[in-house]
Amino acid sequence: MTITDEELDRLSAARFELASGSAGRKNHDWSRLPDGPGWPVVAQSIGLVRYRHRFVPWLHRKYGDVFTVRLVPGPRPLVLFTKPEHSREIFAGDPEIFHAGKGNSILGPIMGEHSLLLQDSGEHKRARRLLMPAFNGHALRGYQDLVTEVARDEVATWRSGEEFRALDRMNALTLEVILRVVFGVADEQRLAALRPTVQKIVDINPALLLGWAFPRLRRLRPWQRLEENQRRLDRLMYDEIAERREVPDLAERTDVLSQLIRSGEGEDALTDTELRDQLVTLLLAGHETTATALAWSLYELGRSPALLDRSRAAARDGDDAWLEAVLKESMRLHPVIPMVVRQLMAPVTIGGIDLPTGIFVGTSILIAHAREDNHADPLEFRPERFLDHNPPANTWIPFGGGVRRCIGAGFSLMEGTAALREILKEYAVTAVGDEQPKVRNITSVPEKGARIRVG
Repeated sequence: MTITDEELDRLSAARFELASGSAGRKNHDWSRLPDGPGWPVVAQSIGLVRYRHRFVPWLHRKYGDVFTVRLVPGPRPLVLFTKPEHSREIFAGDPEIFHAGKGNSILGPIMGEHSLLLQDSGEHKRARRLLMPAFNGHALRGYQDLVTEVARDEVATWRSGEEFRALDRMNALTLEVILRVVFGVADEQRLAALRPTVQKIVDINPALLLGWAFPRLRRLRPWQRLEENQRRLDRLMYDEIAERREVPDLAERTDVLSQLIRSGEGEDALTDTELRDQLVTLLLAGHETTATALAWSLYELGRSPALLDRSRAAARDGDDAWLEAVLKESMRLHPVIPMVVRQLMAPVTIGGIDLPTGIFVGTSILIAHAREDNHADPLEFRPERFLDHNPPANTWIPFGGGVRRCIGAGFSLMEGTAALREILKEYAVTAVGDEQPKVRNITSVPEKGARIRVG
């Protein structure tokens, strides 16, 4: 049954209310936290969200391995840790105490309350159990041919000597993969409607994310446009779900949506709203992050003739271990996600520091990946770091860790490796200009789009 416009408006409004919830002091004593800047809360929030690549390293230099940032609304204290032993304690923490869903609440208006990223405790365990079969090793092997086909089709549109933003082309490639693998959408009319709608959400200005916490701002046009686009995406999602439930060959389909519809029975069956939230989560989390890692990979290879030659040889010879190492080193040198955050539901001690209930704690991926004691010569691009072994535990954490480690990590590495293979078999790449990271929504991307020339 197709969802009505009134129900769609109600569900959309409810999601935007998720951002208004405050952690609340609830009479907790938050006065004895690690040092941090005394700036106004709004300034600290802007620094962390918009200027993280300069702000977080400055905090690390000034305050040491542990420091506190206070964020809107609230203020909400976030204690950031930077050493691998700190990360181990956070990732291994009791999930009933270390709530990751509340740490990701800024994503509520997009993802929805049933999103795997926003759930905790029993709800998270149930959602992960239902999603896991779609991302196990057997499933990944089944997706590989389709990923290769999509990558090959994308590369076929390129021309020797052409110059373009690698980020744009990789976004188009990974979006196509997600729409076909996760949604199983083959209808060109629906694909044409989904592509720009998704891209507008991916391109959200960080200021809009902060503004969600203030209901009055949502009356202004930028936030209204965001909600309108969100409703367009919801309509497309719910229409696809309704149609998929009725297809006669549902049992034979291998896409993630079809698997999720089949996976739950009785009380365990996923509702349309739960399906929508999980699909949008997979769509956004699995699309932009891999695209960005690929764009940085091509840019870095385009700056080093020796690494490019070795990578092109690996692509021709089927040496996926090297290509995966290139992708992993790109994720290390250019983290797409800056940190992993949890909210404490009870007092804990991390790194010998006693911390009270209610605050947020996080491990800084930016600092972990850039520490000299974690990675020798951390500013250099060296894929060989990942050949035949991985760096020490909790020094390379692009997918988080513990029971909340990204469910799509294996898919991302498979997809990125397949894409690099198809690109480098056909073309050499040359980086055009210099690059630095900038913030787009909650992720970091190449500021100029990682311009390359293919030939």
